[in-house]
Amino acid sequence: MDAVRLIGQSRHALARSRAARDILVEAWQAQALTQAIGGHLALTGPAELRGEARGLSETGGRGCGALDIPALWAEDLDGAGGPPPDARPRAAQMTQVTDARSALTGLGALLGEVGIALVGVACATDEEALYWQCIEGIDAADESSDRVRVLLRRFTVREQDRRRSAARGSAAEPS
Repeated sequence: MDAVRLIGQSRHALARSRAARDILVEAWQAQALTQAIGGHLALTGPAELRGEARGLSETGGRGCGALDIPALWAEDLDGAGGPPPDARPRAAQMTQVTDARSALTGLGALLGEVGIALVGVACATDEEALYWQCIEGIDAADESSDRVRVLLRRFTVREQDRRRSAARGSAAEPS
């Protein structure tokens, strides 16, 4: 499945989430998707962007670790018991990143929404452990967002350089 479609599914699932547990699971899903998109671009993206893409993947991996989802299931915050059915990584379904710019733009929006949702959970809880897990998740989403913005800037610079080179090439051709 294409990354842009998975990002859309994640944004929709986050928007539907009301319980703290569901929001944390969706934050984890977003970080897993960040890791997968970064890894895919590190392997198949433009050579000059692969290092930044690898950094994005690593940041997503750390973000997954910051959100201790197995511990959350054990705590059973919402009385639901066990992992929710949608807790499998959506990112495992990703097979391609057809449009890297659109994927990164959507991922940046998703990570921003995750940060806002986690702020809401942190402000509403009296449980210290949940509060600090939200703070870690907010930091992870922010760090991932920073990496996405860097990649988007590099894409823009790369495209501008290509246009300039093409313009110079066409100007140098005799008429």
